[in-house]
Amino acid sequence: MLCRNNLINREGFHREVSDRDGSSSSASDERGYSCSSASEYELQNDAMDIDDIRDENDSGNEVEQIDREEPTATNQRGFNMLEGCRSVFEYERLNEINEGTYGKVYKARDKKTGEFVALKKVKMNVGRDKYLEEYGFPLTSLREINILMSFDHPSIVKVKEVVMGDLDSVFMVMEYMEHDLKGLMQSMKQPFSTSEVKCLMLQLLEGVKYLHDNWVLHRDLKTSNLLFNNQGELKVCDFGMSRQYGSALKPYTSLVVTLWYRAPELLLGAKKYSTAVDMWSVGCIMAEMLTKEPLFTGKAEIDQLDKIFKTLGTPNETIWPGLSKLPGAKANFVQQPYNQLRKKFPFTPFTGSPVLSDSGFDLLNRLLTFDPEKRITADDALNHPWFNEVPLSKSKEFMPTFPPQYAKNRPNQRTMKCLDSRSSGEGRQYQTKTPTDTGLILPSR
Repeated sequence: MLCRNNLINREGFHREVSDRDGSSSSASDERGYSCSSASEYELQNDAMDIDDIRDENDSGNEVEQIDREEPTATNQRGFNMLEGCRSVFEYERLNEINEGTYGKVYKARDKKTGEFVALKKVKMNVGRDKYLEEYGFPLTSLREINILMSFDHPSIVKVKEVVMGDLDSVFMVMEYMEHDLKGLMQSMKQPFSTSEVKCLMLQLLEGVKYLHDNWVLHRDLKTSNLLFNNQGELKVCDFGMSRQYGSALKPYTSLVVTLWYRAPELLLGAKKYSTAVDMWSVGCIMAEMLTKEPLFTGKAEIDQLDKIFKTLGTPNETIWPGLSKLPGAKANFVQQPYNQLRKKFPFTPFTGSPVLSDSGFDLLNRLLTFDPEKRITADDALNHPWFNEVPLSKSKEFMPTFPPQYAKNRPNQRTMKCLDSRSSGEGRQYQTKTPTDTGLILPSR
C-alpha cells in the first residue's frame, strides 16, 4: 500500500496484520504509481483490522487522543517496509501550505518532471497509538494512505506515492490543489453565487457518494477538508478520521467530526452510526457555501446542540424515534417548537428574492434532518430538483479563479471567467477582477 516492494511484504508487516483474519498478501500496480495496492478484499480486511486495534485503544475522545502529542519511540521495523520508496529530496520543496492535526503540507516540484505536488509530512507523534508502538507507523496515516491509494475518483484527492526523508520523516505525495474551501471563503468579500454553489455541491456529493458506495465513512467533512483548484475542481481530502463500516453496524467512537459539523446523534452520544453523519456535515457545508459563515458555531457539545435546536427546533420521539434512548437525551434543552432555518438565508437587497430557493431550502432541510434514518443520502441528494432549476450549476471551466493561498502579500483577486450562458442564464461577460481590502487568509485547522 506504500512502496512497491516492502509494504506488501510476505515476511513483514502485511503478513502480521492479515494473518489475524486469514487474509493473504497480494500486490497491484493498477494506479500506475511507484507504489502498490492490495486487492480490494485485502484492503477492506486490513482497514477493519486497523479499526479494531483503534477501538481497543479508544477511551473516550478520539480526536483529543490524536491531538495530544506524546513522545513515542519509533519502531525501526515500521520503516523497513518503506525501503525502496523514492527520496523526498527528488522534490524541490517550495513553501509550506498548511499544517493540520496529522501533518504539515508543502507545495513542491518534482525535479524530474517539473510537476507541482503537495507533500504532506506524516506526524509520527500522534498520541497513544498501539499501532505506532508496534509497527512504527501511526494508525491515522496508514488509514488515510490505504483509502486514498485504493480509490480513484475526480472528487477525491489523489495520493501518488509515499516518499522518505531523513531519519523517520515520511511524506505523502498528493496532487496539488491551490486552495482549501475554508481559507478561500475567508478571503472572499461575497459568498459564492447559487450557480457556483451548485457546481461545488455536485462535486462534493459525487465524492461522498463514491465513499459511501465503497463502505467508507469520512467522519470529518468540513470546509477546510475540501480542496479547490483554478480549474473549478473540488476534492475531498484528509482521511485520517475515516473508516470502513459494515452493513451490520457495530459501536464506534462518537467523538469524531469537528464540532461545528458534527451530527446531533453524535453529539448525543450515539455509538452506532452510519453514512448519515457525513450527510449532516454536507448540509452544514452547503449552508456555509451560501452565506460564507458556519451554520452552527457551538463552543462545546451542549452549546452546539443548543444552537442546532434553536435553529431547527427541539426534536422529540415523534420527529426522531429512538431519541430518548441516546445517552445525552436526558439533558434539559430549551424547547423550541419551530424551524427557524429560513431566517439564516434572508432576501437579497437587489432582487428581493431569498438567497436560497424553496427547492434549495428543501434539500438543506433534508440534509439537516434530525432522524438519521430519514436524512437524505448522497445518491438522492444528487437527484434533487434544486440542481435542475435555474440558475443551473455553473460549468467547472467557468468557475472563478483565485491567486494561490500561500501568496499572502498579493491582493485577493476574484477573476470571473466568461459566464456560461447555458448554465447561469445570465449571458456572457468579460473577465473582471475585484480586489479586496486584505490579502488572502491562510486557514487555521
